[in-house]
Amino acid sequence: MLRSFRAIALMCLPTLAGAQQKKAADPLATVPKLSTLAARPTSDLAAVIERYTADQRSLITRYDATDSPDQRQRMRAFAGGWRTRLTELDFDKLNAEGKADYVLLDNQLKHQIALLDRTDRQRGETGPLLPFADKLLALQDTRRNLIPVEPAAAARTLAQVLKQVDSMRTLFEPAAARGGAQADSTTRSRAAAPKVSRTVANRAAENIDQTRSIVTNWYRYYDGYDPMFSWWVKSPYARLDSALNRYARTLRERVVGIPPAVSQTLAGGGGGRGGGGGGASNDGPIIGDPIGDIGLAEDLANEMIPYTPQELIAIAEREYAFSLSEVKKAARQLGFGDDWKAAMEKVKNTYVEPGRQPEMIRDLARQAENYFDQHDWVTIPPLAREDWRMDMLSPERQKVSPFFLGGDQILVSYPTADMTDEDKLMSMRGNNPHFSHATVFHELNPGHHLQGFMQARYNQHRRIFSTPFWNEGQSLYWEMFLWDHGFHASAEDRIGALFWRMHRSARIIFSLNFHLGKMSPDQAIQFLVDTVGFERANAEGEVRRSFNGSYSPLYQAGYMLGGLELRALHHELVDSGKMTERAFHDAVLEGGAMPIAMVRARLERLPIPRDGLAPWRFAEQLPPPVPWAGGR
Repeated sequence: MLRSFRAIALMCLPTLAGAQQKKAADPLATVPKLSTLAARPTSDLAAVIERYTADQRSLITRYDATDSPDQRQRMRAFAGGWRTRLTELDFDKLNAEGKADYVLLDNQLKHQIALLDRTDRQRGETGPLLPFADKLLALQDTRRNLIPVEPAAAARTLAQVLKQVDSMRTLFEPAAARGGAQADSTTRSRAAAPKVSRTVANRAAENIDQTRSIVTNWYRYYDGYDPMFSWWVKSPYARLDSALNRYARTLRERVVGIPPAVSQTLAGGGGGRGGGGGGASNDGPIIGDPIGDIGLAEDLANEMIPYTPQELIAIAEREYAFSLSEVKKAARQLGFGDDWKAAMEKVKNTYVEPGRQPEMIRDLARQAENYFDQHDWVTIPPLAREDWRMDMLSPERQKVSPFFLGGDQILVSYPTADMTDEDKLMSMRGNNPHFSHATVFHELNPGHHLQGFMQARYNQHRRIFSTPFWNEGQSLYWEMFLWDHGFHASAEDRIGALFWRMHRSARIIFSLNFHLGKMSPDQAIQFLVDTVGFERANAEGEVRRSFNGSYSPLYQAGYMLGGLELRALHHELVDSGKMTERAFHDAVLEGGAMPIAMVRARLERLPIPRDGLAPWRFAEQLPPPVPWAGGR
């Protein structure tokens, strides 16, 4: 069923017109009083963090052969050197913000070393499949070290690696691919193929794509400019590039189980002038790369969260139980009894007609801003209302981002003419007005857009400490906050809000269980369909983007867990009367990105020890969730 959103549009028109008239009449409306900026307190370590960030950026640019021998050594030395220099500072003489930055930087450096150790462990797993990787990556290291190339020696290196690549590939190919009966007679003495999991084989194939791209970059630098290089290297390079591509395909097809039609697209259209890098696929099976108990413990320590993954899953299950109870209330109000899935189907079918989604999102954004203005909960500067933009997601990107995204602009996920009818319907249903009502403000104001706006203007040096528990958690916190304050007046809007709340609980459960090795991607997809009411295509897109390497392992858990941390902190500071709503929310935004435990230490003025904060068991301080009581 199609539904027009004229009602909201008409409601917002006076607000829009008023804002436009104010901008036209008052040129100072978007210019802050400069005296307030001059008096802003700063951290004693702001310049230190800025220098670390600049130096790190320089090294990442300089050592651009990812995971090469030189890069591994240099980045480990960089992190260790900075930790040593940090200990030379007189911690006790730093101001409170400086002490916070000291601990944040030390925490970041420790985690960088832990990630290097993790990469070493993973390299040990893929090593039997990639005995040639370091030799190829060292070519780019040598170029970056400004050592003149020796064309004949480079050609010999490529020829030697080509033999290794072909030898490794044939271990995984059936006899027919090696040359039939003649091959059978010569392979009895051949070493057996390394026994590796689908995950390790998939990681190795991605590493091959990455290495192939780096070698292509190395080759292009010399080809044509050094005639002797081209004379010696052109042919062995082309043969090696083809062999690497074929080996990556063999691993994907024979070990990972990716269909040939899909694996052929993953590594690109060949090397040479066409490039050789691969990338995350939007088709085929979802593999992922679980980091296990050790990896999760390391990442949780970096987020200053003193809970085990199992404890966090239990927290998510409690939150899900609340949402399930509430969605049944809304279903009963709509006449569906406890059949909340039937009620959700009704809500999904309220999608707007093609071409009207941008208008709907605009109106929902203005409605939310107007609601915040009425209650004075947070500062949304006039320029932050004026400068956000809108664009559309491509059909390809919608496969991994089935819902809209936000930041400095909002990216709309809605059908385009080239999508299949089935995909069009799923996209429209999954982005219906009531689902969108609960999340447009998550992406814009006071969510991601306002976060970015404030980060560009306050404590810019802390961007290096960005964490999903702060940015996604803060946007999710607003969803909970507006639920508590009656923003979702209709049963349909409450179902839309609860869809997302159930979704964020489910994200914790499926993502942590995946990394613990207890849930496969296919099981995660079915879990979202069964427990949240996802459209299957949207569930697949959600799981694919969770595990395709674009997001850190704790990213999906960071939404609700970060929101719950802020909810517990709000209870400590605002419900207790220590801070007003506006002062609290502005302080969180202006303080900059960081683990929420450090936000708490700063705002509560808690002691900040040099060796890190005391554990904060935030879940024990959470206020009870607010149930819908009717009549609101």
